[in-house]
Amino acid sequence: MPTSQPDTSTPSDDRVTPDTLLHTGTEGPVTAEDLVLAAGRDVTPQSLAWAERKLEQEGSAAVDKLLP
Repeated sequence: MPTSQPDTSTPSDDRVTPDTLLHTGTEGPVTAEDLVLAAGRDVTPQSLAWAERKLEQEGSAAVDKLLP
C-alpha cells in the first residue's frame, strides 16, 4: 500500500525564500525586510517592527544568526 508523503523530488520555490532575496550586509546595510525574509516570515507591519527591534539590539549580526 503506497504511503501519502509529499513529493520531495523537485524543490518547491513556495517553501523557501530565494537566495536572490536574501542579503547579509556585504552588499549594503541589512534592512528590516532582509531580516524578516531571512527568518522565513511574511513581510507585515508586525514582522517589520520585530525586525527593527532586533536590528536595534543586535545590529547586522541579527541576520547572521539566521543564515547558515
